Amino acid sequence: MSQLRTIADRILDAVHRAPGCQLDDLVLSVPELTWNQVFLEVDHLSRTGQVRLTAMGKGTYTIWLPNQETSTRLPHQLSRFDDKKTGVSSL
Repeated sequence: MSQLRTIADRILDAVHRAPGCQLDDLVLSVPELTWNQVFLEVDHLSRTGQVRLTAMGKGTYTIWLPNQETSTRLPHQLSRFDDKKTGVSSL
């Protein structure tokens, strides 16, 4: 019998595999979920601090796990609000 995974688990796994992905790419990576299911769960995960959204431009956001964002981005991609000593972002 296969173990049932929640929508949140599926999304967190997908973001772990592809840090910095955009919402549409995330939706394609979990084809068993609808766009609405992914959007609503990403909204919930963001509000509870389990994922971070980074604005990339007009209506475009990338999705990160909190511990992936600063360790994955290159130094020139760090926000001007990042603490250079701790690597903690205040976005």
